[in-house]
This record gives sequence, C-alpha cells and structure tokens, in this order.
Amino acid sequence: MITSLWLLFVCAFLAFSLSAVCGGGAGLLLMPVLGLFLPATQLPAALSIGTVASSISRIAVFFSRIRWDVVRWFVPAALPAVFLGAWLLHFVNPLYLEIAMGVFLISNLPALFKKTSKAPAPGHSSHKLLLVIGFLAGFLSGLTGAVGLLFNRFYLRYGLSKEEIVATRAANELILHVIKLGLYASFGLISGKVIGLGASVAIAGLLSSWFMKWGLKKISESFFRSVGYATMVLSGIVMLTQSGGRLMSENNAYLSFSPIAKGVESKLQWQNAKLAFEFEYDEGFEYEQEVPLSDLSTAQRKYILTEKGDAETIRIEEVFGIDSHSFEAYYFKGGILVKKIDFGV
Repeated sequence: MITSLWLLFVCAFLAFSLSAVCGGGAGLLLMPVLGLFLPATQLPAALSIGTVASSISRIAVFFSRIRWDVVRWFVPAALPAVFLGAWLLHFVNPLYLEIAMGVFLISNLPALFKKTSKAPAPGHSSHKLLLVIGFLAGFLSGLTGAVGLLFNRFYLRYGLSKEEIVATRAANELILHVIKLGLYASFGLISGKVIGLGASVAIAGLLSSWFMKWGLKKISESFFRSVGYATMVLSGIVMLTQSGGRLMSENNAYLSFSPIAKGVESKLQWQNAKLAFEFEYDEGFEYEQEVPLSDLSTAQRKYILTEKGDAETIRIEEVFGIDSHSFEAYYFKGGILVKKIDFGV
C-alpha cells in the first residue's frame, strides 16, 4: 500500500503540474493510474478528494485572476447536474462514457497542428452557452469524477490568459467536488482505501499549486495553448486504450484478424456472442454469427445430424453476404475440424 501511495503521489504531482501548464485535466490524466488500484465506480470519489485540495490551493494562489463573469453562470448550471451524474453511477457503467470522452479528446488533434500566433482576444460568451457548458461539466464530473480537459477548448477559445484559466477553472470546480464528495459518501462509494489514495493525490495537488505559481511565469501563452491541445490528445489516447481494454475484459471480449485463402477474416467475441467477418477477393464481404442448433428448422437439424458421422461436436454459423443468406456446419472430433458443409435457409 505504501508503494502504491508513493507511486500515485509522484504521478499526481506531475499530472497537477502539467494540468497547470495546459489549463486543467489532472483528473483525466490520473484516471488510468487510479484505475490500477480502484474499481471504476470508486475512481470519481478518490479524484474528488484530491481535486478539492488542489482547487483550494489554486484559488489561494491565483485568486486575483479569477474571471467571475464566467463563474457566476457556470456554477449554478453545474450544481444540479452533479446530482444527476453521481446518481447515475448506480446504473451506468462509466467505462462506456470514458470511451466516448477518449474519442472526443483525440478529436482535438487537428487543433494541435493549427498555427496560432497569439491567443484569441478576450470574449464574452453568451449566458446560454455558459449554462450549457456548466450543465455538461457538472453532469460528466458527477459521473466520472474528472472532465477538465473536455472543456479546455472552451476556456482556450474564450480568450482567457493562462493564469485566468487555472484560477477560473478551480473556482468553477471547487463547489462541485465538495458536493460530489458528500454524494459519493451517501452512496457508499468512499472506503478507507479511497481516502488513502485520495489523500495522496490531495497532498500532491497542494504542493503542485505552489510550485506552478512560479512555473507559469516562465512559459509563453502560445506554448501554454500548444501543451493544452497536446495533453487533450494524449489523455484521450490513454483513456481510450485503458477503458477499452477494461471493457473488453469485463465482457469476455476479443478481436482478432487472420488471413484466409482468398482474403482476410476478423473474429469478434462479446460476452457469449461470437461474430465473424470475412472479406474474399472474389465474393466480397460476409458476416457470420454462431447460432445454436435449436434455432434451425426441423428439416435443417435432421440434415445436420445425418451428416454428423463420428464427429463429437458441431458448430453452426449463420452467414450473411451481399444478396445471400446461408448456414455453415463445422464438425469436430478431438478438437480437430473433420468436415464442413454449407446449406441454405
């Protein structure tokens, strides 16, 4: 446990320091690390413990740079959405949402290569847009525990300076995370392990805030923005890879590709369903799905059993092609394929 806390502390310090440079997103960067120690439903609670401490320290350090015109519209819309997101943790697997978030973050790749000589001029976004952004941020934050980088594009395009982004984001998120901690506790999602890991994140966040008070002065606005977009893309790749892997593991899923005589075959298993896709150069695409013998008609079952011979097991696949529909029966003995027959519907 001590080794885990030290590893998490180092990763959290680096994540919070990097998040100050890119304007936020420490939670998203830490989700893959915390995922090594906690189940998906407890990740938001541990992240919120650390983020509360980090937000308090950043507000203290950069208080004069908070854009209150953003905060007063963002926070009221986000508060009710936090309750909805936290409540849905009982019914929705966060991994599905993490995959969608990963795809969204990777979509920022074009912005990374877009040359900008300077940051946009300070803007005054409509109240409706701020309300929508606040609601979405609150909802996703309640459900996943961290969404900072998802809305980084909004802060960057709104024309805030690097210090204003760090300070305003902290002010927007502080109340949300305090409320979430109360909700997570009432839902029984906070354990001793969650508190221990969250405390390690919190200490790292406090130290990082005071360290970055000096560090932010050393970087330019253009570099700040470039690092922000790069971090969004990198975080998306990591999140998509890890959450996708965990989702496949939970559902006993696998995906494989293999060459066949006249093309290539791809096989997909999801829980108890097994699917196969074939592409043959002379016949085009085919979609195959394993089906039980009981799904066939009486005449089809009789025909298949008549052809069984000394085979021990039979596997039936339903095949859909372009303007075609048929079945395939595979006969095995001692685990070895001994015969294959094709028959119509």
